[in-house]
Amino acid sequence: MKRLSDLEYLRLNKFARFFYNVLMFFVGIPKWFVGLFVKLWKVIKKFGIKVKDEAVDICVTFVKGDWKTKVSYLIMGFGSIARGQVLRGILFFLFEAIFIGYMVLYGVYWLIQFGTLGTVGPHEEFSEVYDSYITIYGDNSFKILLYGLLTILFILAFLYTWRLNIKQNKLAEEIIKSGKKIKSGKEDLQSLLDDQFHKTLLALPLTGILLFTVIPMIFMILVAFTNYSGKFDGYYNNLFTWVGLDNFNKLFTWGEGANSSFSATFGEILSWTLIWAVFATFSNYFLGMIVAMIINKKGIKIKKFWRGVFVLTIAIPQFVSLLYVNQLFQVNGLVNGLLMRWGIIDFANKIDFWGDHGRLMVILINIWIGIPYLMLIATGILMNIPQDLYESAKIDGANTWQQYTRITLPYMLFVTGPYLLTSFIGNINNFNVIFLLTGGGPTDPKLLVTMVDSLGEGTSAAAGHTDLLITWLFNLTTGQAAWYNIASVIGIMIFVVVAVLSLIVYNVMPSTRNEEDYQ
Repeated sequence: MKRLSDLEYLRLNKFARFFYNVLMFFVGIPKWFVGLFVKLWKVIKKFGIKVKDEAVDICVTFVKGDWKTKVSYLIMGFGSIARGQVLRGILFFLFEAIFIGYMVLYGVYWLIQFGTLGTVGPHEEFSEVYDSYITIYGDNSFKILLYGLLTILFILAFLYTWRLNIKQNKLAEEIIKSGKKIKSGKEDLQSLLDDQFHKTLLALPLTGILLFTVIPMIFMILVAFTNYSGKFDGYYNNLFTWVGLDNFNKLFTWGEGANSSFSATFGEILSWTLIWAVFATFSNYFLGMIVAMIINKKGIKIKKFWRGVFVLTIAIPQFVSLLYVNQLFQVNGLVNGLLMRWGIIDFANKIDFWGDHGRLMVILINIWIGIPYLMLIATGILMNIPQDLYESAKIDGANTWQQYTRITLPYMLFVTGPYLLTSFIGNINNFNVIFLLTGGGPTDPKLLVTMVDSLGEGTSAAAGHTDLLITWLFNLTTGQAAWYNIASVIGIMIFVVVAVLSLIVYNVMPSTRNEEDYQ
């Protein structure tokens, strides 16, 4: 489709502009993906050039370096110690010694086992001591996978440290040749509290991110390529092994029979998750904004009281309030009792709020608990919008709706754009509201999934009518099936969905595109 010029666009009426913008958005999606792949290729190409440059520099440094530098290629830290940087050299040498010791004692074993995830499973052996057969568990696939991963990361850390050792030798040579003095150990320590203090401060947070975020994420991704489940726990039952892309095929293959129902269930739950996230995010956003505007309006008395009433829902823990609401709307709960007492329904026609109406109920109750947050956020923003803008708009003849769409809403979107994005992502993974209200139920027979393992045994599990991807994932890992492998694939898919949506929204929100307009 041909893109309109600015003059042609301005000649369109409101509805034509809206449809034109929507059409251009969908037309631009292929172009956006092409641009994404182009950027990805550039990143890969840049990485390849970087690796080549590093390899060339390593070779050149060895050829042109002095004997101290050459020895440091084999014995890390030797050049630093020989040039007087004893502390730095000792740290390099200790790291190498620890690495070699670990690889000899443990690392090589874990790397060899990592390819198979174990070969000796649990079996019975006759014990002369007990004069009977006893269970010998053999290899532990879970440990092999975990320690194999840690060993690979340790090797990468060693390669990085070895490269840093070479760079330090090259830099020290250049400093000495220029007639300058290299830093001593004392000066190195002082620099960590002075010009290198940012590295000192970031060391602990980065270590925490590596241990508690990056490593578990990589481990989860690896699990997605195994048959790790309740029947293949890797130790007490059976060893689990690598299965390649089988789990992804089970999730995305549409067909008949066993192992084929995941795709339909995944599609249904994914669509409901996105619908839930849209309604849960934007209903709270706009209704919270409207409540804040009403309370802030001139002439409204006891504003603090009204704000306090809404804040009460925040003060009460969700664990208490949502479980209480769950009981209120049970078939034999208080709401049905009141409706029967008032003659609106009879005993035979009790309303099953958490049944067919479950999805609507969780959206409405989420509005009740979500509006106060947005009301408080919007209140602070509304108070900081210059009143001169509204006065000028009134003089120009703008009505209330025009003032809202041209002044209030743009400012709100600019300030709260990042929050709106994180709120949308949070609602995709909103475990608390769904689990405490419905537990994902009621169970939907249409969402029954069955999987046949390598032993020829089948297990089934049904998803609920209100299950999100995150609650379905929880049920898959805690139920009788305990499909950790499928749950890992679903976790990867959640990440992909969230990442793609985040990139698209982040690049179109006013907070990142029109910042200068709000200065």
